[in-house]
Amino acid sequence: MQLIEQTKHLIEECDASISRFYRQRELDATPHFFDEVKPHADYIQSLLIEWQQNALSWIQQNRPKYMHEIQINNAVDAMNQFVVQSFYKETSKKRFIQSVQSVHYTLSTFLRYLEESDNGVK
Repeated sequence: MQLIEQTKHLIEECDASISRFYRQRELDATPHFFDEVKPHADYIQSLLIEWQQNALSWIQQNRPKYMHEIQINNAVDAMNQFVVQSFYKETSKKRFIQSVQSVHYTLSTFLRYLEESDNGVK
């Protein structure tokens, strides 16, 4: 199922964003916006748009008990922000980590629902 793979890829990007955040702080580096930040952010945004459409459609069809459309929309918004923030050492560590953890939790919960429904369990 494509939606499962998309969700797993976004979970990996959450982990990659945290790694990038710490690496940028260690290197004390400032990225070039148009060479590094924008291409990566645009790529992730295109993934998020496709995933959001698929996820919302799946939620409307399957009606999971504890997963709602607003959670998907909020996760997409937060991820768009923290992917860009992960490149900058000036980003508030606490807020950044909490945003990533929140999206990671939403994605993991959604993935669990997908896998359960894939196995015939609802």
